[in-house]
Amino acid sequence: MAKARVLLVEDDPAQAAATREILSKGDYEVLWAADGINAIKLVTRDKPDIILLDVVLPGMTGHEVCRWLKREESTKAIPIIMLTVKKELSDKISGLHIGADDYLPKPYNELELNARIYASLRTKALQDELRQKNSQLEELLEKVNNMAITDPLTGLFNRRRFSEVLSSEFERAKRYDTPFSLAMLDIDFFKKVNDTYGHDVGDTVLKGVAGVLLNSLRKIDTAARFGGEEFMVILPNTEKANAVIVAERIRQSIEQATFSGVDRPVTASIGIASMPDSGIDQEDKVIRCADIALYQAKQTGRNRVLTAGSADL
Repeated sequence: MAKARVLLVEDDPAQAAATREILSKGDYEVLWAADGINAIKLVTRDKPDIILLDVVLPGMTGHEVCRWLKREESTKAIPIIMLTVKKELSDKISGLHIGADDYLPKPYNELELNARIYASLRTKALQDELRQKNSQLEELLEKVNNMAITDPLTGLFNRRRFSEVLSSEFERAKRYDTPFSLAMLDIDFFKKVNDTYGHDVGDTVLKGVAGVLLNSLRKIDTAARFGGEEFMVILPNTEKANAVIVAERIRQSIEQATFSGVDRPVTASIGIASMPDSGIDQEDKVIRCADIALYQAKQTGRNRVLTAGSADL
């Protein structure tokens, strides 16, 4: 615990000098405050490793200072040892109840003071290590969870996540009669792209189309790679007419985009299905309607947006 920073909060100059001498011999860096207000300022500014806090102080009492520090997110992890001439059990219990980590009555023995400081710092180090490991574990779990719902090539959501979101939106639409739309997008003649330019260029096109989708959508929308060159877009709170506007904007953006390694325009066909639709009573029917609209768009010339509903099933 060498060179740990200790804040001593003590209003008695003689007592403070004696304690600072003890701490200096223990190879600690010592800060000193004579009252509670300055103690809080020093803690906020210098972030000591541990605080030795006298209970009886001018203005704010040590208990009030302790209570304030333990409520603040940035300072609550700093261990506090309360120092007092009072030896009543009630004073000790009061300090511990408001968050003090230890309690040392005056006059204190030099060896005991160093031992209490060392023990508190060791406990803090173990707690810091545990917090760090928990943080690393949470980051790892978040990474694993993201990998489980993300398409590795495009960075969009995968089919699993798409199914989860579609189920949620479908149930919400059925229960509250709120609109949502589903757009199914397919890159036109994508096999020719792979055959002509190679699969690496094909992957570049897929990633480029994914980028167009992300740049064209709201935060509440969900874009997913459905498989191969097919993509799905879920548009919450979006009726069919507005979905067509969004899809047309996406179609034009893809047509106008340039893709590395491809010397001709890349286009896409899009089919749209929307809720509410009295004839759609299962979520898979939403997909089927969007698929029918996409098929019709392909059959009538590609590079266009069409819609379909339950009447087309």
